[in-house]
This record gives sequence, structure tokens and C-alpha cells, in this order.
Amino acid sequence: MDIFYKKLSKKIKAIRKRLGLSQEALAKELGINRVAVSQIENGERKISAEEIVKLSKVFNIPSDVLLDLDKDIKVILEKNIRQKPKKKSEIRISVPQKNLDKFKEVLLYILSKVGSKPNIGESVLYKLFYFIDFNYYEKYEDQLIGATYIKNHYGPTPIEFIKIVEDMEGKDLIKVQDNYFQYPQTKYLPKRESDLTKINTLEQKVIDDVLNTLSDMNATQISYYSHNDVPWRTTDDGAVIDYESVFYRTPPYSVRDYSDEDIQ
Repeated sequence: MDIFYKKLSKKIKAIRKRLGLSQEALAKELGINRVAVSQIENGERKISAEEIVKLSKVFNIPSDVLLDLDKDIKVILEKNIRQKPKKKSEIRISVPQKNLDKFKEVLLYILSKVGSKPNIGESVLYKLFYFIDFNYYEKYEDQLIGATYIKNHYGPTPIEFIKIVEDMEGKDLIKVQDNYFQYPQTKYLPKRESDLTKINTLEQKVIDDVLNTLSDMNATQISYYSHNDVPWRTTDDGAVIDYESVFYRTPPYSVRDYSDEDIQ
């Protein structure tokens, strides 16, 4: 039994990190303190049946998948290498090489523009990516990055972010643990300039518009702002946010002029 809980604790910790949730955020969702979450993840505290149900909702996976140690959630970065299928049954989010390259260059571009601002930590970056992706989709009905965003308590979260940053760390950027006022903050510093050949003029314009409008907000302000956007409001907790819902946006979130389109 102890071996089971040890393995389960490691799985819970891994999934939390892949979803970009802090221990504090997970503790709030579970209605326990951060120390209890740390104890669960270290295998020092058994998790109750009620907490399993809550965890499955936060992670947006069935309880049986959470408890089945042969099943996992995995973010896959495709690097044009054909891999043998895994024996484990996994729920996969594949990131094609094209999207991976675009994600990296957009992140470096954002960091070069606003990364030095004291308020720009990981949480704010999540929301900037969300508005960049969804604003571009609304304007042009096409993907800019096309990341997968889930709805959690603190706003839209790009599932691929943590895995891609791990791939970039040390080569393209530096990860820094800091504090913003009394709160812990994860910041990223670019080690190279963005390759602007990977970002076209229309994409750069949308990115710049989002940065000019939102990059002075702190994590609480931009989280609250994202909670009033229709795509977030119409999505169930823990579920993937549908890009198509962007066409039902209301002011001030809509970035497309529909008036001319109505005149035929």
C-alpha cells in the first residue's frame, strides 16, 4: 500500500508541474494548505478519496486515470524523430516542430520586449500567450501558435509552456526564481534574440498590441481580466478552451471589426 501511495504522489507532482500549477494554487483548489500538498507529493501524507475526486477535476482527467499508475498525461515535443510507441497508455498533447519553433521565437520576442518588467513572471506570460493566440485567431481565423489552453482558477494556462521552456533552458533562456512583493515569482531571461523570420508582420502586430495593452498588469490584474473573456467564461473548470468561442466575444475583448462584414 505504501508503495502505491509513493508512486501516486510522484504522479500527482508530475502532472501538477506539467499543467503549470504551483503548490499554492493546487492547495487552494483542494481546500488544504501548501504544506499538506508538499507532504502528499513527497509521499508523507495519504490522500483521501474526496481529495482524489477534487484532483481529478483540477487536472481534468478521470479518477481512474489518476489512480492507474500505468496511465499518464504527457506533453510531447515532436522533433521530426519517429519514436517507438510507449507501452504505457498515455493521454498525449503533441506539439509539431513547426508550432514548437514558433512558440520558442514568440516567447523570446515577448521576453525581449517586456521580460525585464518586474511584473512579468510565468503567470503573466501564460495570459499574454492566451490573448496573443486568441486575438490572432479572432482576427484572421488562423493559428498563430495554436497552443492548448486549459481553464484553471488563475486563468488560461498553456499546457505546453513548461515542457517547451525546459527544452529551451540553458540554451535560449535562463530561468530565475524571484519574489514580486511578497509572492514567489518565476521569471525568464532571453539568452538570444528572437528569429523574426519565424514571425510574420501580422503576427508581430497582434503580439505588440497585446503587449502594449496588457504587459503592465500584474498577475492578479491580468488573471481577473482574463476571467471576463467569453472563451474562459464558457469553458468548464479544467477543460480545454475552444478557439471557436472567440467569435462570441464582447467589448472590450473583441479585436475584430464585424461591422463591415455584416454589410453585403
